[in-house]
Amino acid sequence: MRPLNDTASVREQYATERNLRARQALYEETTGPHPADVLWEAIASLAPQRVLEVGGGEGWLSQRMQDELQADVTMVDQSERMVELARARGIRAEVGDVQELPFDDGTFDLVVAAWMLYHVADLDRGLAEIARVLAPGGHLVCNTSALHHLAELRDLVGYPWDDRTLTFNAGNAEEILLRHFRTVERTDVEGTATVRDRQRLVDYRDSLMVETRPVPEDVPLPFVVRTGGVMFVAAR
Repeated sequence: MRPLNDTASVREQYATERNLRARQALYEETTGPHPADVLWEAIASLAPQRVLEVGGGEGWLSQRMQDELQADVTMVDQSERMVELARARGIRAEVGDVQELPFDDGTFDLVVAAWMLYHVADLDRGLAEIARVLAPGGHLVCNTSALHHLAELRDLVGYPWDDRTLTFNAGNAEEILLRHFRTVERTDVEGTATVRDRQRLVDYRDSLMVETRPVPEDVPLPFVVRTGGVMFVAAR
């Protein structure tokens, strides 16, 4: 079984936008603070001027930072397709790896890593690169999931929980970040997601990087799951 930070699996997972959009669709009906809003408030409060987003996917967040904050934004992603989609939004994007960033020391005052650090094969190497390209006093804004995130759905399809404990998660993230950054501030985000269409559960299950069992035909609807995540602002 390949873990969430297996390089080949990650490249396969994001070769197209299909899997990403299947997972995003799960959160159309939620309660509690929206993680994307919490993330945005932290970014905006820093008033960044030179921003690097790593693993930016389709580029929606880079576009928002560019349009609403008038920041000079660069995005890198290991997926050629994601870079293509980001460029279509008017983002300066290039194929790249957070473990080997093609930028000089101290180039940026903010690096954003949204929902992606658990995919990095050598996390300490990636964080060291992020710290290197940040100017003194610069910040990393990143987030990840709690181990109970979507527990009901993961139990439904038999997701292998042991794999998640080996990745960047809410339980170990702060300790890992403090190996590379001077201070780390944490914000927990809790809520629920309600899914009323079985096909969305099927699509989510099909998007996963590990083997699971099918969604039962008689799954009770609406299906309510807990959501849990954490956002960090780390200062260099």
